[in-house]
Amino acid sequence: MATRVGMEVSIAAAEAVKQANADVIAAYPITPQTHIVEHLSELVNNGELDAEFVPVESEHSAMSVCVGSSAAGARAFTCTSSQGLALMSEIVYAAASLRLPILMILANRSLNSPLSIWNDHSDVMSIRDCGWIQVFAENGQEVYDHVFIGFRVAEDRNVLNPFMINIDGFILTHVIEPVELLEQEVVDRYLPPYQPLYRLHPDSPVSIGCFGPPVLFTEAKKAQNEAFCKTMPYIIKAWQEFGDLTGRYYHPIETYRTEEAQTILITQGSLGETASIAIDMMREKGEPVGLVKIRLWRPFPFEEFRKAVRGAELVVVMDRAVSYGGPGGPLAGEIRSALYPQEDHPRVVNFIIGLGGRDVSPEDFVQMAQRAKATPGQWYEIYGVRE
Repeated sequence: MATRVGMEVSIAAAEAVKQANADVIAAYPITPQTHIVEHLSELVNNGELDAEFVPVESEHSAMSVCVGSSAAGARAFTCTSSQGLALMSEIVYAAASLRLPILMILANRSLNSPLSIWNDHSDVMSIRDCGWIQVFAENGQEVYDHVFIGFRVAEDRNVLNPFMINIDGFILTHVIEPVELLEQEVVDRYLPPYQPLYRLHPDSPVSIGCFGPPVLFTEAKKAQNEAFCKTMPYIIKAWQEFGDLTGRYYHPIETYRTEEAQTILITQGSLGETASIAIDMMREKGEPVGLVKIRLWRPFPFEEFRKAVRGAELVVVMDRAVSYGGPGGPLAGEIRSALYPQEDHPRVVNFIIGLGGRDVSPEDFVQMAQRAKATPGQWYEIYGVRE
């Protein structure tokens, strides 16, 4: 039997890491990720989790510890946010290239300057092409569930790639939500102990992270990309098997009231729930509007997305980061790329919203949908700028 409780989402995430029996946790505290690692340190200190908790001096060191631990055969976990991710970035890329199944929760927060501790997606978009599998969670239940799903996918010998769970800072990390906690027996059935394919050990030496001269580097990157693109079936399989155990099924693309929709809004993360309220408001007035939520960010689910928006005349993309000097936001650029090969593709309008934690209401989504319909051509706007 599962237990349904009201719990801060950060605490639920830490409890999931405990149930996943992580071997090594390395982290440096940074707002708004701090409650996750604080609770994990308490669990280790109290003997509730048999793991090594390494309180490192920086985020760069946190990922370095995870890389070494994972290479030695440990189930490794870390989490960070914003400037912490920027400092960690060098080793984030290394972890992916080394094909190490590390799990990281990224508590999404804006990058400075100006300094902001609040939420947007500028941090994750700065490393969108780092080679990690990346998902966006919409609520606390999804955060909790994806700790198990993330380890299961990353450690699959057909995958062996690190896995990142994006959760909106404060909007999710610091709120109390109802979360259904799984019995340990269910977790153990779904997530077996990690059995590394290769490991650093003096009794059986291997080389890892070697120098790559020009004669080999291109081939190494081609192999990495081909392996990464082939992870999609295993991600979907892990979601399916998790749903079979728990009744909670996840998909690369989630849709809401898209039947016969002429206008479709696109979101990532927690604002999908707010946008769904706006969809209900517009549907009650007879407007054919729907919502598509991007759960899987990398590898990008091109075919699933095209299917979800098929038949729409207008796609309104909500970005929470700026691609400076580019065609709007990074998500909108991805959407345009996905739709470009289609002869009869919908018009794409892009709004950049919620920067630095600014609130976005259901009424804002309604207004953006109306403005997009009244605007010809390809277009974007940083929404909500105060005059």
